[in-house]
Amino acid sequence: MTDIITVTVNPALDVSASTVHVRSTSKLRCDQVQRHPGGGGINVARVLHRLGADCQALCLLGGPTGQLLSQLLEEEGVRCLSVPIAGHTRESFTVLDKGDGQEYRFVLPGPEIQPAEIAACLEALRRQGTSRYMVASGSLPPGLPPGFYAQLAGMVRAWGGRLVLDGSGAALSAALDHGVYMVKPSLREMREITGLPLSSLHAVRDAALQWVRDGRAEVVAVSLGDKGAVLAGAQAPVFAPALPVQVVSAVGAGDSFVAGMVWALSQGQSQHSAFAYGVAAGSAALSSGGTALCAADDVHRVVQSVQLLTEFPEMVL
Repeated sequence: MTDIITVTVNPALDVSASTVHVRSTSKLRCDQVQRHPGGGGINVARVLHRLGADCQALCLLGGPTGQLLSQLLEEEGVRCLSVPIAGHTRESFTVLDKGDGQEYRFVLPGPEIQPAEIAACLEALRRQGTSRYMVASGSLPPGLPPGFYAQLAGMVRAWGGRLVLDGSGAALSAALDHGVYMVKPSLREMREITGLPLSSLHAVRDAALQWVRDGRAEVVAVSLGDKGAVLAGAQAPVFAPALPVQVVSAVGAGDSFVAGMVWALSQGQSQHSAFAYGVAAGSAALSSGGTALCAADDVHRVVQSVQLLTEFPEMVL
């Protein structure tokens, strides 16, 4: 039985490159080209593998891009459980403007997923067996109903596992109505779901605690970008100020955050300790170029600098 399985229903072949200056109508000659397997759950699995976790990545793959993505996962040593689809796996393109240091991210839509392919995905999960943790991360492609992640929550609960969710919009809201183990919304996503301005750390803390009390999630980790992150769960809520890192690329930082937390939880560490590892992994990913994500050595080094504050400072968001 695999300890952790990640689910990516809208994976992407991530292509990153640099150019001297991004400007309209001109041919932009690029260099420093990298290609990595991408999509929320796949990125989580890549970081989990680097941290030494027993994990497997389930993903829907189709066409030449899907074949290349599978090959890249194999080269990294990440075990992949692929479900074939008729459509072509999408691509994402990130360009770094060397002139001003700005990063431009172009995200293509995913292929239309057919009902038979959804059924095959769910059957593959049932055949795979009971994992302690399932991480469902990323957007839903066309064809998948908003209740898909809620359906996964029911499946995981039936086998006694824990669903960790990093989604958005109607899919996230539906899963929360069903109840999950852990959720990692951004500040924007939390504002959209609660309908509240959440303009202070105290307001974010209180909203996260309310989700825990309502049974929407046992653990709520809210990412605040360059302001830090907030955790609510079984222990006292804490705030982790952002670490002073030189940002090279923000791609995959949130996925690395999730991976750091899930790895630590799977090792039996407390929610606070896992939160520190999440902050460390996300921060380490910011210092890596393109879609390279983070290295295990960097995560273990950076975690020593993470502060967890039970006294929430006054901060406008």
